[in-house]
Amino acid sequence: MAAESGSNQSVERALGVLRALSAGRSEMRVSDVAKATGLGLSTASRLLATLESAGFVDRDPISGLYRLGLDLVSLGGSVLNNHPVHREARQTAQNLAAELGLGANVAVRRGDRLFYLLNFEGRNAPRSFVLGGQYNPLHATGLGKALLSGLTAEQRRSVLPGETLPAYTPRTVTNHEQLDEEIARTLARGYATEIEELALGRACVATPIRDGSGAVVAGLSVSGPLSAIDLAQREAELVRAVIEAADSISIGLGYVGPAHVTPQRLSTPEAVS
Repeated sequence: MAAESGSNQSVERALGVLRALSAGRSEMRVSDVAKATGLGLSTASRLLATLESAGFVDRDPISGLYRLGLDLVSLGGSVLNNHPVHREARQTAQNLAAELGLGANVAVRRGDRLFYLLNFEGRNAPRSFVLGGQYNPLHATGLGKALLSGLTAEQRRSVLPGETLPAYTPRTVTNHEQLDEEIARTLARGYATEIEELALGRACVATPIRDGSGAVVAGLSVSGPLSAIDLAQREAELVRAVIEAADSISIGLGYVGPAHVTPQRLSTPEAVS
């Protein structure tokens, strides 16, 4: 048991180092990693050397700074290639971004946040970073509202506990009563919108993706700057394109119509295994 406990602790510490490198600056000193993880300097140095030999961490030979290694891309690629939603949605989302000139995003729920499985940039919505693998709040995004539409009001309060929800801009929904109204609107019209609720100057249109059981397993959105989204003029066009694309993905996942929708269970913290 002692040996097993020690091994588990080593794994947890190594994962902590990787998370520190992921959350921190692009490159970090050993002392930065030690401070971020709460580890001793010698322990952090030893773990970094081990991770470097495994290809999970790279060390700049001149500066001596550490960054995440490219072998992690291989692991991430394998995860995505084996995820049913990613496999089914990839080409559809890519086509959508090219057609509309906007960002096309697919996300799943992981606990109380959404996780981006993929993102394609349209010509009018460029980004300087990769959105795939990032997290965002559920209540402040169109994708999050689409994902939450698969839960009951009680389940939503379980996933997002507390009376007040975090505000990111003056337009963020910050209580469950408002969120209930947003979800009811999403269910009634089949799509969600978000206008400057997470970041000023940006908006999106999103809709749920369902699997063969009818459960909401993911969300699809198009997003971009307010000037590119232009909901006043383009809402009908964007909604039609997003819903058609999500329907195509859902059918590929085995969805055959609303008569087969079943309530989503919360037996695990994830909406998709």
